[in-house]
Amino acid sequence: MKSNFFLIAFILISSFCYAQEYEIGGKVTEAQTGLPLPGATVSVKNGTLQTIADLDGNFKISGVPSGATLVFSYVGFSNYEFKVTKNETISIGLSPDAESLEEVVVIGYGSQTKREVTGAVGIVSSKNLEQLRPIKIEQALQGTVSGVNVTTQSGRPGGNLDVRIRGIATNGENRPTFIVDGNIIKDIGLLNPNDIESLTVLKDAQAAIYGTIGANGVILITTKTGKKNSKTRISYNTYIGSQETSRKLPLLNATEYALLLNESYANAGNALPFPNVAGLGKGTDWQDEVFDTGVPIVSHDLSASGGSDKVTYTISGSHLDQGGIIGGYKSNFLRNTARLNLNADLTDKLRAKANVMYLYTSSRTFNENALGSVLFNAINTPSIFKPYDQNGNYTVLPSGDVNTPGSNIGFEIINPLEQIANTFNTYNLKRLSGSFALEYDVIKDLTVTGRIGFETSNSEGKTFNKLVYYGEGKVFNNPRSSVDQNAINDNSYTFDLFATYKKTLAEDHNFAVTAGTTVFKEYGNGLNATGFDVPNNSWEFADISLTTGYVDRKAAGSYAYDERRLSHFGRLQYDYKGRYLLSAMIRRDMSTKFGPSNRVAYFPSFTAGWVISDESFFGESKFINFLKLRGSYGSLGNDQIKSNAYISLLGGEATYIFNGQLVNGNAIGLLANPDVKWEEAKKFDVGLDFRLFNDKVEIATDYFIDTRKDLLIVDVPISAITGIAAPGGSSPVVNAGSVRNKGFEFAINYKEQLSDNFSFNVNYNVTTLKNEVIEVNNGTGFIEGGLFGTSTITSRMQVGHEMGYFFGYKTNGIFQNQAEVDAHPSQSALGAEAKPGDLRFVDVNGDNKIDTSDRTDIGSPIPDVTMGLNINLNYKGFDFTAYAFASIGNDMVRAYERTQNDVNRSNYMLGRWTGEGTSNSVPRVTTAATANNIFSDYFVEDASYLRIQNVQLGYTLNPSFTEKAGITKVRIYTGVNNLYTFTKYKGYDPGASNGNPIGGGVDNGFYPIPRTYMFGVNVNF
Repeated sequence: MKSNFFLIAFILISSFCYAQEYEIGGKVTEAQTGLPLPGATVSVKNGTLQTIADLDGNFKISGVPSGATLVFSYVGFSNYEFKVTKNETISIGLSPDAESLEEVVVIGYGSQTKREVTGAVGIVSSKNLEQLRPIKIEQALQGTVSGVNVTTQSGRPGGNLDVRIRGIATNGENRPTFIVDGNIIKDIGLLNPNDIESLTVLKDAQAAIYGTIGANGVILITTKTGKKNSKTRISYNTYIGSQETSRKLPLLNATEYALLLNESYANAGNALPFPNVAGLGKGTDWQDEVFDTGVPIVSHDLSASGGSDKVTYTISGSHLDQGGIIGGYKSNFLRNTARLNLNADLTDKLRAKANVMYLYTSSRTFNENALGSVLFNAINTPSIFKPYDQNGNYTVLPSGDVNTPGSNIGFEIINPLEQIANTFNTYNLKRLSGSFALEYDVIKDLTVTGRIGFETSNSEGKTFNKLVYYGEGKVFNNPRSSVDQNAINDNSYTFDLFATYKKTLAEDHNFAVTAGTTVFKEYGNGLNATGFDVPNNSWEFADISLTTGYVDRKAAGSYAYDERRLSHFGRLQYDYKGRYLLSAMIRRDMSTKFGPSNRVAYFPSFTAGWVISDESFFGESKFINFLKLRGSYGSLGNDQIKSNAYISLLGGEATYIFNGQLVNGNAIGLLANPDVKWEEAKKFDVGLDFRLFNDKVEIATDYFIDTRKDLLIVDVPISAITGIAAPGGSSPVVNAGSVRNKGFEFAINYKEQLSDNFSFNVNYNVTTLKNEVIEVNNGTGFIEGGLFGTSTITSRMQVGHEMGYFFGYKTNGIFQNQAEVDAHPSQSALGAEAKPGDLRFVDVNGDNKIDTSDRTDIGSPIPDVTMGLNINLNYKGFDFTAYAFASIGNDMVRAYERTQNDVNRSNYMLGRWTGEGTSNSVPRVTTAATANNIFSDYFVEDASYLRIQNVQLGYTLNPSFTEKAGITKVRIYTGVNNLYTFTKYKGYDPGASNGNPIGGGVDNGFYPIPRTYMFGVNVNF
């Protein structure tokens, strides 16, 4: 009986536990913003019970069995699962599913789901931007999108960045076209990153819908908009930061410098400049003198968004104030922005969209990345000199005296602190841009869109050239003060009118046809003038209206331009059951940049895709969830050249004899070429997209070939008798070259939800690139650029080589003894007979002598491989992100070292050759004549690098605490931008470039990218 009692009790308890049901309530929000997700679905996994969240994201679901799993879902967001064990109130934050096949991708004049896309695209989401916290939007593309390489021209505040999509294809303009909400914008780097919802990179022939502006790729930028049926959400984001240089060069201290100089003079048989080095110590660290630490950066961003069932809106404003790590307030950057976005359903068929952005920037700069720049002077000024003399004035550096050993540092090097003190300039820019659009549903499935985009900007610049004396013979001495001022007005507008018709036939055949026209116009003018003899030789009086001096030459100038394009385009998209995908596009462009005979061009393209995983023979694979093969081929154009290249204008200067006197006048500027036409890019791409292991792994692979022909080449060598040698004159622009880029892209993303509290996401991408010039028809067979020192050309564009490869002498170690010198071909043609300890140059052509004919390919600034690795971890309220980028195979010319006898040196010179067997890489030091300083691979270094771009740790407070105060989300974070760069390159930045396709890898002392320590707060109401 007793056993029966326990049995009955056990059955009753078990039945009660099995049948026990719970009530779960709470709120569903967007994890990133804290914004409620009205309409989110809450359902029991493998069951029929479900409910929908209300307008505030609140939900309540009853009768949930114990141990059941609730699934929270919302379109465009990753599902979230929660195991039920008791009655409770919970807050669920859903994260955007950037990898969803149903994610909408902007493709130009329309959009597709990711599943339907047949071209090669890359996407950067607002979540990526939040994690990276870039100052300029372009920085967010580095390492996040395969095939995209971003190089910095300067690390100064507001410095320019260069974006390259799948390599360098032309010796002219290589930047992609940036389109913001349908409007062409020249410089996106000044936009507020917090205003951006996504960036879509069109890398292949899919960009042909943009015709003559698509050859370098197209980046489509979508700004944030409000959401329908949502309450007003106010978001405030702020961070403060401290900046410092990310690198200092290891230079010789005063004692090391003196000993090295003694050896150099002794090797030439001259008297020692420093008979007694005792007491010199370390001397002045000029880098410490010019670099500032703890330089502040402050950012504030405030936005409000929301919407009803008819109207959505977003209002935002931002403020960024960034100091420079060199020059203090003389290199600061200020940016203020304001934006208004408004969308309204005027009727059931008519919709209006408006987006307006205002920008104001103010900046100051100084001379950089050139002979005589501040960093150039800090690197080369000997550490024996002090910044100030006994009277507290700036130390005057000697130019050179043959009777004073140790004083020969040259005419270019001046005291960098005095240089900063005597630098005065300012630049202000005001820009208003935006777009207005109307969408009308004419009939079912037919929508007509009319859109007007505009951009107008006004800028003013002023530079004061102070009367200054830096020392005897210094080239930067200025015997007369002056002020340069300019005012520039740039404008553009775009009008788009296009219609899209979508139709499904027989249930399985889906068609979408887009046809339209586009009108683009850009125009503007500029005025510049110089005034002399500034009162009091002072910045406070630096204005042309106050100057009193005159010169016998033209001291003012102006220009104006007006360019237009008229385009027509059409696109047909077709798919069968979403399995077989096809898109065909054609665009007709007519541009005023070219003469009447070449004004019109046509750009066709085709893309196709096959969703293999939808085939019946594929079956239900547990390993591969999705597999798509895609390909594209098409023609695109590039017209980014100066205005009026096909005609000659009086843009030059000349002096004429008139009535027996010399009179200043005008002359022909750019020589005309009426046959100049567009560059044409033939783009081929084939790719595979995979999704594996229950969609946890996504892989995209691409193989591409981009062939650019009819390159727009400037400065073709012609006879000076034509007048091109006069000031303002230049050679004609001709179509005379071809370049091919080909490579492989691989991107993999792995995401995992290990528990309710822990998830992670890892993204890795790699791109290989082979660049080759296949034609140069300019009369010489090559084009030159870049400078080493004051006159040596470093780089070439030539058939069979990479664009901008380095052209110089190849070395093979160092002569260890006289016998090796005697056995080697003579090097006297290079300026001096070789001696033991000198560089051994290679007799490339085998003619038993070393001369200019032995110059050859000694490196390339184009990387062979680029890679990105991004990691995101989430544990409870904590989040951690890290972004890294690597570039492999790119070379850099070490041109920041002056070759004068007595300048300072880097400490690698301590490993110089001092006798047989001591070194086979660093030559001897001597003040005697040698060929060691001519341009050779001794000055070309492997600049491969791995950069940890961003590390960030954040914590989001539990919403149950903050919601009582009306705050939906509070996140605090700390991070470091540009944490560390692993490289063997000796200079400041192995990833820098001056932006020139030919000569871009020549380092004259690039302003380093600062390392920034940040602390920030994100608050949503």
